[in-house]
Amino acid sequence: QVQLLESGGGYLQAWGSLILSCAASGTGFSMNTLAWYRQSPGNQRELIARITRAGRKTYVYSLNGRFTISRDDAKNTVYLQMNSLKPDDTAVYYCNANVVQGLIDEYWGRGTQVSVSS
Repeated sequence: QVQLLESGGGYLQAWGSLILSCAASGTGFSMNTLAWYRQSPGNQRELIARITRAGRKTYVYSLNGRFTISRDDAKNTVYLQMNSLKPDDTAVYYCNANVVQGLIDEYWGRGTQVSVSS
């Protein structure tokens, strides 16, 4: 069993920056594709970005270059650098991991709240 724990969320004013982290814990696993999603009130959870094991990054949601996903496999951690935050970025941010433990399983973190005021 693998657990994902997000951190780094908070409350801040528009145009500020945050770095979200998501650390995976467990035994006998390796991480494949990692991703960040977000869900704002009344909306469905949406994919923001993903990064493959080889480091290939895909940004699905139009962010105009404001967000950057990265990973540190030595620490089993994925990051989301968020710059120039806007009130529309207010949401719960979730990390998602495809993990190899013999087979490939998918895990979700519990989410971290990001609130941006104008």
